[in-house]
Amino acid sequence: MPTLCRPAVAVPEHVITMAETLELARAVHADHPQLGLALRLIENTGVRTRHLVQPIEQTLRHPGFEARNLVYATEARRRTPPVIHRALEHAGLGVRDIDLIVYVSCTGFLMPSMTAWLINNLGFRSDTRQLPIAQLGCAAGGAAINRAHDFCTAYPDANVLIVACEFCSLCYQPSDLDIGALLSNGLFGDGVAAAVVRGRGGVGVRLEHNGSHLVPQTEDWISYAVKDTGFHFRLDKRVPTTMHMLAPAMRALAATHRWDVSALDFHIVHAGGPRILDDLCDILGVDPVMYRYSRATLTERGNIASCVVLDALDRLFADGGAQHAARGVIAGFGPGITAEISLGSWTTAAASGVPPAAAMATLS
Repeated sequence: MPTLCRPAVAVPEHVITMAETLELARAVHADHPQLGLALRLIENTGVRTRHLVQPIEQTLRHPGFEARNLVYATEARRRTPPVIHRALEHAGLGVRDIDLIVYVSCTGFLMPSMTAWLINNLGFRSDTRQLPIAQLGCAAGGAAINRAHDFCTAYPDANVLIVACEFCSLCYQPSDLDIGALLSNGLFGDGVAAAVVRGRGGVGVRLEHNGSHLVPQTEDWISYAVKDTGFHFRLDKRVPTTMHMLAPAMRALAATHRWDVSALDFHIVHAGGPRILDDLCDILGVDPVMYRYSRATLTERGNIASCVVLDALDRLFADGGAQHAARGVIAGFGPGITAEISLGSWTTAAASGVPPAAAMATLS
């Protein structure tokens, strides 16, 4: 079975704290009639620090969509290669071993996709297949894992590279003053992540089952309005309640394969906000400690969109991983409202055939 190896993650060097975010909101939106509510919502996110691809002074200026998209392209090309090389090292592979690149991002637009640039500039084979995913938002991290799983199931000797690149700060819109926009301004952060799914061998999560679930008639709950000034993020006030619809889908997928989602050994889920994690604990009846990695990502980096599940998974690796054959779930949630869910079990060096020294390197 395919194995999801240890991810590599990087965040930009420009940091903004919760205190700085609240002070900015007070200064920029001093006359907003619902400023008090916005400040409470931002503070309740639990986010303590976020990383931005530009200094905050530049982030708050809007030079136009063309200029912002150029920043996206420039920074993506600068920041993804080191992360990709670390992910390949974790998996014990080189660029020539990769058969498919899945590139996910919802915060900039390029055509050809970044996959073409990566193949041309990092030494990947010219017959490497490309799968850009641009419109699944935060769910795209889970979707990338699932599509890599599907590909390696069809081609058991293949290896897939997943790259997630999200510069959410480039979507800041000074003219958007609704509560959802103000909350988003204090919630989202920037990051880059990559991981390899090996068709054979590897240490990490052996992917066994996956599935998708879309909640009917929720297309406008999370969306972009595309205007002359770029992407305008729209967040409906009903979004925090979505786990009441998506948690049952997680339970149903697990039950289809005779797994009990409430009795799993690890949970790696998208942390869109603290309400999501709190509701999952209640609805699925699991100990809050199960979401410590997702919560740490949210606290230290904010919502980094499709990178979240890879960042949370990296924290599991950094914590020593799980016991061999421990069962777990990985889930990304995003627009649609969509859930991308994966079930898998932990595989160690002894089970995968990876030399012990190489296996220890993936966990260090």
